[in-house]
Amino acid sequence: MEASGPPARPTGWRRLLYRAPIHLYRLGLGWLMGSRFVLIEHIGRKTGLVRRTVVEVVDRDGATVTVAAGFGTRSDWYRNLLARPDATIQLGRRRLAVHAVDLPPGDRAKALLHYVHKHPRAARGLAKFMGFRVDGSESDYREMAEHLHMLRLEAR
Repeated sequence: MEASGPPARPTGWRRLLYRAPIHLYRLGLGWLMGSRFVLIEHIGRKTGLVRRTVVEVVDRDGATVTVAAGFGTRSDWYRNLLARPDATIQLGRRRLAVHAVDLPPGDRAKALLHYVHKHPRAARGLAKFMGFRVDGSESDYREMAEHLHMLRLEAR
């Protein structure tokens, strides 16, 4: 496995494109995103204002959802949840109060491998997007997981 680092944060029209799913949730159409995406409402660590982001679900076990910071530790939502871990998520039409917990490396590998087995094609694209060149082997994905930053969002 080779790593070139997380992608640059989107700006301009790419940022608008990444933020478009938030508007679907605001319009009550979050269910169109399916169960692979989740809207996270969290509090900004500096401003104290409510912030929203939509991220892909890496793993889900009942009301517990695991998500990864695709842009690494520079992701504002990730840093906000580390600073203020209580948040609200919306999966489709269902809203749930959660508490964010930083995942240890072993749990990251388990969550990523579950994602890889469930969505192999998406996993290859995700790896490439995040700056990893993997050969598709389980050992490469385990190594990739060591470089990822993931949070488990547990119901409170």
